[in-house]
Amino acid sequence: MILTNRKSLEIDRPKNVEESASRAVNREIRILMLEDNVADAELIKFALREGGLTFSWVRVDSKAAFLREMEKNTPNIILLDYSLPSFDGLSALHIAQQRFPDVPFIFVTGTLGEEVVIEMLKSGATDYVLKNRLSRLVPAVLRALREKEERDERHRAEERLRKSYEQLRALSVYLQYVREDERIRISRQVHDELGQALTGLKLDLYWLAHRLPRQLKSAQEKARTMSANIDTTIQTVRRISTELRPSILDDLGLVAALEWQASDFQKRTGIKCAVVSDLKEPIMNEDLNTAFFRIFQETLTNIIRHAQATVVQISLKKVGRFLQLQVKDNGRGISENEMNDTRSIGLLGMRERAALLGGTLQLKGVEGEGTTVTVKIPAARRKEVESGYHENTHRG
Repeated sequence: MILTNRKSLEIDRPKNVEESASRAVNREIRILMLEDNVADAELIKFALREGGLTFSWVRVDSKAAFLREMEKNTPNIILLDYSLPSFDGLSALHIAQQRFPDVPFIFVTGTLGEEVVIEMLKSGATDYVLKNRLSRLVPAVLRALREKEERDERHRAEERLRKSYEQLRALSVYLQYVREDERIRISRQVHDELGQALTGLKLDLYWLAHRLPRQLKSAQEKARTMSANIDTTIQTVRRISTELRPSILDDLGLVAALEWQASDFQKRTGIKCAVVSDLKEPIMNEDLNTAFFRIFQETLTNIIRHAQATVVQISLKKVGRFLQLQVKDNGRGISENEMNDTRSIGLLGMRERAALLGGTLQLKGVEGEGTTVTVKIPAARRKEVESGYHENTHRG
């Protein structure tokens, strides 16, 4: 339906339309209009101005002109007639969506059937306004621009959240490496420097004890007591050094370290602990070694504290491009609430360690039958983790 008389134009605008326009739009709106009838285009322009909008306007009436204008400028809103002699509005909508998916599209057209309206909205149109009801145009434009601004703000918030998450993940990577490097440094210092000092002290005491007169029995007994205390201290130093970073992990690889840890766990707790692995060669990648070993240690700690288990079975194997560590106990079984408890810092730390190397950690608990912890991490080290670590280390 083509309107050529302004008397037929309804301008029963709400009293606060101008106020709404000034609040919602604080800058000039760039409008691209696909309309082949000059008189209708003028009526639409008049309705927008009467509605208090400030805008710049480009009208096109063909596909070629529509494409040229989209190449030149990015509009804030696109108004389309549904039916043109050589080009239809739906086709224009699909073309515009590919280039400007976030720009609002409002059909300003003649009388339409319900099926056509549904098709337009399903195709992605923001709204539609009939040419004999142009009083709806300004509210529709303001609403479309307001919704676009809300979407843009939501996208900006999501982007800020994504960047914040990436920064936190990078910081987590860095802190994990720093913590492990610090453990290695302290472990070596304790083992080498303190251990050597205690060994030297014991040798000096041995030399002194063998030069004491035999009749000074109290002095000789004191020397033997001091020697025993030094031996105990040396064992304590070795234990502390091993807990910080077991040398077997770096010297013999992950499988040997797991077997050693399982054996020590069995001696300390009395819980039977067996390790099975089909890996033919030890894994010498430091990151994988550390991640799997620390997760295994935390798992054993949780078993001691919560599981009430008597048997623990451990398997380490290659599954496709992943290395898989599975720890299964016959305890009471972890509950769903415990798995999802945000206060379970140990579980969160285990998941984070696996995630930092592109892996996953899954927990499965069956009441009265036990808990299974499954860790899968890609065998190939992620380059972005490595580069991120070195970059952060350099900055630090």
